[in-house]
Amino acid sequence: MTSTLVITGTGTDVGKTIVVATLAAAAQAADLRVGVVKAAQTGVAPGDPGDLAVVTELVGDLPIREGARYPEPLAPETAARRSGLPFVTLADIRGAVADLAAVCDLVLVEGAGGVLVRLAPELTVVDVALDLDAPVVVVTDPGLGTLNHTELTVRELRRAGVAVAGLIIGSWPEEPDLAMTCNRADLVRLTETPIVGVVPARAGTRDRADFRAAAPEWVDRTLFSAHQNPAPRQENTA
Repeated sequence: MTSTLVITGTGTDVGKTIVVATLAAAAQAADLRVGVVKAAQTGVAPGDPGDLAVVTELVGDLPIREGARYPEPLAPETAARRSGLPFVTLADIRGAVADLAAVCDLVLVEGAGGVLVRLAPELTVVDVALDLDAPVVVVTDPGLGTLNHTELTVRELRRAGVAVAGLIIGSWPEEPDLAMTCNRADLVRLTETPIVGVVPARAGTRDRADFRAAAPEWVDRTLFSAHQNPAPRQENTA
């Protein structure tokens, strides 16, 4: 049976795409056939490389699909309106996932921006996760402000009835400051959600061989079979 994970963030530029690549590489290391869907890609012209190209550059060839693509770097709903292109639909995303589910053990679905960013009118990552009956991984930043952003994101997902599979810190520096060190523990406590991955800063600049070799150590691979919200745990930050 194919598993599906939806990956969202607490906002933009928190490392969602590198996390998707990390999960894909770790899944492959666990002998899983993995595919990736980008619900809606913005800021790229037809034929130009987008987030999926970043994933394949780091991981290698794997099945990929885009739900829709828009040229301006805006929220997908706004980008669609301005370009005159059709809005992405749940049917588009569901169809892309179904295509990959036919040949994959795990399908990773990357959203756009945060959990309530409009992919189309009345369409958010919450709606996608509910439609796919898939748990969500929340990618978060370790720095100041993350506690508020992450708790709001997790609360909204749970309010809507979406299972939160865990948090992944999208970019952890070699020398974290005091706020980051405190946040790493407080995120678990305040959201009652485990940290299931920590991706080092600049991971996306590694070459493919290095990235593929290291990625399985950055995430908890039991995540791939998680269909329900894991029991909260305190992370060992020692």
